[in-house]
Amino acid sequence: MRNSGIVFLFCILLLLGMIAAPAQTPNAPLVAGLTAKDDRYRIGFQDVLDIQVFKHPDLNQHVPVSPNGTIVLFRLDRPMVAVCKTERELATDIAAAFKEKFIRDPQVNVVVAEQKSQSVAVIGAVEKPGNYFVARRLHLLELLALAGGPNKEAGTRLLVARTGSHSDCKESGETNIDDAAIDVMNFKIRDVQEGKKTLWMQPGDIVSVLESDIVYVYGNVNKQGSIRIKDPITLTQAIVSAEGLKPAAKKDKIRILRQSSGSSERVELVFDLNQIDKGKVKDPFLEPYDIVAVSEDKTKAILLGIGSSIKSTVPNTIYRIPLP
Repeated sequence: MRNSGIVFLFCILLLLGMIAAPAQTPNAPLVAGLTAKDDRYRIGFQDVLDIQVFKHPDLNQHVPVSPNGTIVLFRLDRPMVAVCKTERELATDIAAAFKEKFIRDPQVNVVVAEQKSQSVAVIGAVEKPGNYFVARRLHLLELLALAGGPNKEAGTRLLVARTGSHSDCKESGETNIDDAAIDVMNFKIRDVQEGKKTLWMQPGDIVSVLESDIVYVYGNVNKQGSIRIKDPITLTQAIVSAEGLKPAAKKDKIRILRQSSGSSERVELVFDLNQIDKGKVKDPFLEPYDIVAVSEDKTKAILLGIGSSIKSTVPNTIYRIPLP
């Protein structure tokens, strides 16, 4: 009898524990709300919507979102706010408005037929520059692929200017777009293509793929002029691209004229090519728009000039000597 009472008491406690335990949802996400919400398209200004009311075809409409963010529907007294809502959220609001007026159990479906509010732009050295309307979150690499990728004029870098969302939909706590400065981000194209760097695109972003960088070489080289570079280039490589030095070049004083950041002034860096050739000094990498100036060694030029004169006069002297 005593054992029966203990078993009965144990069963009561077990039942109470099951009732008190919180209900578990088997498929509940670990982080609720944020990821799903971010991936949903939110209606913006200039979008065009298809409104369908089941069993009431006379209420179906193809309607644009007005400049004030609302839509006007048949048989409703006032406009409805559409901007910043998802298709499902707007459908729920429309159903509630129809139910309040005259439909017992309305079933409404909303589809964004033309997405014109949330666009990103790609400009510069790509195959297909232009505006791209986005219905979901895109990585920077995906957007580059949509634009056909960098073209043959592209250099090594791209810029992303974050100007703010054209839809004006902001989460709570987000900075007001009017008060925020434009944020410019610098990426190496190769890092983006290899997945080393990535960025989630936002409506209003402008991606600018820069053309090839340029460095200039002038002075005592065999081919003066500009050199387009798509990969980092060193001082020695730039001189080779200029088809090498002339015989009278001053190898111990090769100058690099480099523009200071945020200024029109240029700083002068001096390198000894002999030391670089011997591995005693590291071969410096050039920066975009550097000017490599190769000076003339005056003494060497004079000696070379004398040597050239001797070479040019010796055959004539030999020619003038009378034969015996």
